[in-house]
Amino acid sequence: MSSSVQDKVVAIIAEQAVLDVADVKLDMSLDDLGIDSLGLVESIFAIEEAFDISVPFNANAPTQNDFDISSVSAMVRAVEGLLAQKVA
Repeated sequence: MSSSVQDKVVAIIAEQAVLDVADVKLDMSLDDLGIDSLGLVESIFAIEEAFDISVPFNANAPTQNDFDISSVSAMVRAVEGLLAQKVA
């Protein structure tokens, strides 16, 4: 994982969870962090803005998306994948 991508994603998630960045672990789920559906949508918007990407995410069907939200590390990998597609 690119540390700058990881750092930005973790910072965005920490802000939504109202936690210190050091308290966000890569293996944690959004539920573990106390992020609800609104916080998830806000996190997605913040990720899109920070990385200038479009995240394939439907808030009405959060488990049926190409963007993996199962853990912090999964979200980092998903962002890295979208960035790689953007470059290609």
